[in-house]
Amino acid sequence: MRKTKAKKRYLAPDPTYNDPMVTRFVNNLMYDGKKSTSYQIFYEAMEKIKEITKEEGYDIWKKAMDNVMPAVEVRSRRIGGATFQIPTPIREDRKIAMMMKWIILYARKRNGKSMGEKLAAELIAASKGEGSSVKKKEDTHKMAEANKAFSHFKV
Repeated sequence: MRKTKAKKRYLAPDPTYNDPMVTRFVNNLMYDGKKSTSYQIFYEAMEKIKEITKEEGYDIWKKAMDNVMPAVEVRSRRIGGATFQIPTPIREDRKIAMMMKWIILYARKRNGKSMGEKLAAELIAASKGEGSSVKKKEDTHKMAEANKAFSHFKV
């Protein structure tokens, strides 16, 4: 174990929306250190959202993030030879990380021409409470609800 807790690093806000959360999203979207390409994909998605919904892309993105963010998850714990799925609340930074990874994962799996279009489609679906990333959140919550009898086994 560490002697001291690692210091939290704060991200610089992105140039357009001046939001560090956008930078964090772009960092998750990035492959092989190509950050400028990730920014292009993100901003292309924001433009596509604006074209399709006639609303601000940034607002749709925020709404989608709120709809996908989980509150609880199940963690495996071995007790007396049996493995139990124990529902546990999630830390704020882990909620954000899981939500971003789910949105990006399911956007990549979508059908579409460019990643910008796929991301835009996934964000629009998530903002309406539809789409694969929202389904993933609901499945996680259902699993936690089904196993709430084991919640006294705290991890």
